[in-house]
Amino acid sequence: MRKMAKSRIREARVGLLFLSPWLIGLGVFTAYPIIASLYFSFTYYSGLSSPRWVGLDNYLQLFKDPLFWKSIYNTLYLAIIGIPLAQALSLLVALLLNTKVKFLGIFRTLYFLPSIVPAVATALLWKWFLNPQFGPVNLLLEKIGLPTPGWLTDPLWSKPALIFTSIWGVGGAMVIYLAGLQNIPAELYEAAELDGAGKLSKFSKITLPMLSPVILFNVVMGTINSFQSFTSVFIMTGGGPENSTLVYALSIYRNGFQFYKMGYASAMAWILLIMTSIAIFFVFKFFGRYGYFGGVDRS
Repeated sequence: MRKMAKSRIREARVGLLFLSPWLIGLGVFTAYPIIASLYFSFTYYSGLSSPRWVGLDNYLQLFKDPLFWKSIYNTLYLAIIGIPLAQALSLLVALLLNTKVKFLGIFRTLYFLPSIVPAVATALLWKWFLNPQFGPVNLLLEKIGLPTPGWLTDPLWSKPALIFTSIWGVGGAMVIYLAGLQNIPAELYEAAELDGAGKLSKFSKITLPMLSPVILFNVVMGTINSFQSFTSVFIMTGGGPENSTLVYALSIYRNGFQFYKMGYASAMAWILLIMTSIAIFFVFKFFGRYGYFGGVDRS
């Protein structure tokens, strides 16, 4: 028994030795920054001097800051409108690519390619596309006699322009929907056809319920990505015009790295965590009531 115990201890040590690089990285680059940011959120900290404890002052100032509420509004606007549009488009494309047509592999590749283009390259490309003076989008609209909006320079059109840009890269969600569609048993559709069900009925009664876990995953990931949206906004608009695209993550960046208010930015980061958690909680609550998960009751 003692030999077995020593052998297990030796195996545990060897296992921990192999895990140590990952554990050290997790502690230094993940756990410590999280704990430190929680502490800094209760301090006045510029990043250049020692933190000074101020208690809840940063959080109280947040709720008095009009740009804080503006950034929340902009973020929710992009999430509430952008996520359903992106999910609907990616599901529609997946349904089209789930049919048997010639050159199907080429079409799938073409639709997936935009999602693997680096975010910086995508933002620069769309910034040129949507340029109100020489951008191809406005040139095309002008040729067909339609109005040419100011897109990224007009507060009325800036957020729709960002939503339009984000929808362009729905290939990742499309591939996941496509995998989900191919896992739906064909016997369900055959049985529905024997009962006289039409295409719309089969979609609403079979396809959507069977895709519930996939839709849940894509919506959760879309919510997280939307709340953390930064790169495209930073490059394309920088938060303008008139703070109409000042999203929450960009506001954190400004306060932390431009205004050197690290304590204030840390407080904003923890508010973001709370907002994201609440949003995801309601997503799970909704799908728990209306989704289908293999006959398991999630309500």
